[in-house]
Amino acid sequence: MRIVIAEDDPLLREGLALLLRAEDLDVVATAGTPGEFLSAVDTHTPDVAIVDVRMPPTHTDEGIVAAVEARRRRPGLAVLVLSAYVEQAFATDLFSVGAVGLGYLLKERVGRVEEFLAALHRVADGGSVIDPEVVGQLLARNRRSDTALAELSPREREVLGLMAEGLGNTAIAERLFVTDGAVHKHIRSIFAKLQLPPDDRVDRRVTAVLRHLDGGRG
Repeated sequence: MRIVIAEDDPLLREGLALLLRAEDLDVVATAGTPGEFLSAVDTHTPDVAIVDVRMPPTHTDEGIVAAVEARRRRPGLAVLVLSAYVEQAFATDLFSVGAVGLGYLLKERVGRVEEFLAALHRVADGGSVIDPEVVGQLLARNRRSDTALAELSPREREVLGLMAEGLGNTAIAERLFVTDGAVHKHIRSIFAKLQLPPDDRVDRRVTAVLRHLDGGRG
């Protein structure tokens, strides 16, 4: 796995690089600005990019913009975005272009090394990951913003939140101490309430996750 890190804080940037190299992962480049990051993507053709949301010069959404551009330049590039805070607009913007190989984590998650590495590998394998804290806050914010979302039961909200974290049915069942069949039933109910019929062209799990991320506007 070839990795590029884009983070303007030199201590965090080098700390991440040391952590990943200690796990025998190949950090091929680090960058402190969006321009350096995109140049590294062009030069080193990484498999995964770890990108800070807020980067120079304005420290607003430069990281998100650079991540989207990097995926345009290198289709299939997996991107794990790190943010200090839950920022709904940025999460929505990132996942609106597709959720395959994308992750959005709070920086505090890096300190939980096993969780961070698991998320990195899941994204690298083409999955999607959204930080549990992000999921919880977004669900709370969007509770009354969409009629269909409001119809979900508390258990269905739990299942949807775990889907957003990138968990499959078996992992969700283990987390909730229920059977795979029960999880499947809840997911079918979620799809029905969100009016997501079977469609070979789209991933209904991803669509459901994006629906609650966007507060029902999508």
